Amino acid sequence: MSGHSKWNNIKHKKEKTDAQRAKVFTKIGREISMAVKAGGGDPAVNGKLRDLIAKAKQNNVPNDNIERLIKKAASVGGEDYEVIFYEGYGPCGVAMIVETLTDNRNRTAGDLRHYFDKNGGNLGANGSVSWMFTDRGMIVIEKAGLDADTVMMDALDSGAADFNEEDEVFEIVTEPADVGAVREALEAKGYTLLSSEVEKIPSTYSRVEGEDNLKLMRRLIDMLDDNDDVQNVWHNWENEDEE
Repeated sequence: MSGHSKWNNIKHKKEKTDAQRAKVFTKIGREISMAVKAGGGDPAVNGKLRDLIAKAKQNNVPNDNIERLIKKAASVGGEDYEVIFYEGYGPCGVAMIVETLTDNRNRTAGDLRHYFDKNGGNLGANGSVSWMFTDRGMIVIEKAGLDADTVMMDALDSGAADFNEEDEVFEIVTEPADVGAVREALEAKGYTLLSSEVEKIPSTYSRVEGEDNLKLMRRLIDMLDDNDDVQNVWHNWENEDEE
């Protein structure tokens, strides 16, 4: 969750350059590889893979690329990745959780420690900030002339737990285990989704004060985003959109 609205984070992802989008493809490829090795290459029986295929399409990964990733992962060999979460604080006490998918935990830990130290933050122990966050399924639909009441009823009928209307999008909240089923139900109703993932939602927010601290915070986020091992970054930075 980025600020008060998930849409801030989605916009940030959609506006990436070609080089940055290539990194997104690489990150999703790792997730797909791990899911195939864990549950097989048939999305009909591998729910995690089915969710990741939807995520890949939402991020404009071509179908041919997705099929090649699945076939490659299903073959013998390839890297073995593990999921590791890191917790810490950015400038002005912004709480941060970083999800990584790595084949070398020493390299990843060293990189992240360097990023935090260089930008006025520090890594903490497991549990140091995760208590401030709650896992929620978040589905985002662009408004595009859609009727709010209709979308809300369709979302609730599909099993959603909550519904929020933002300036440009509708945000649909689900229990973490339900996000895939709600996504599929909404797609069956004809909706095109911008995003559908489990997010870590902060219970409180922190402001970053001062231009120097704002620059450090933005640079920390950019450095994390550019690291191939980093899959997701969640934080409680309240004034992210301020210039």
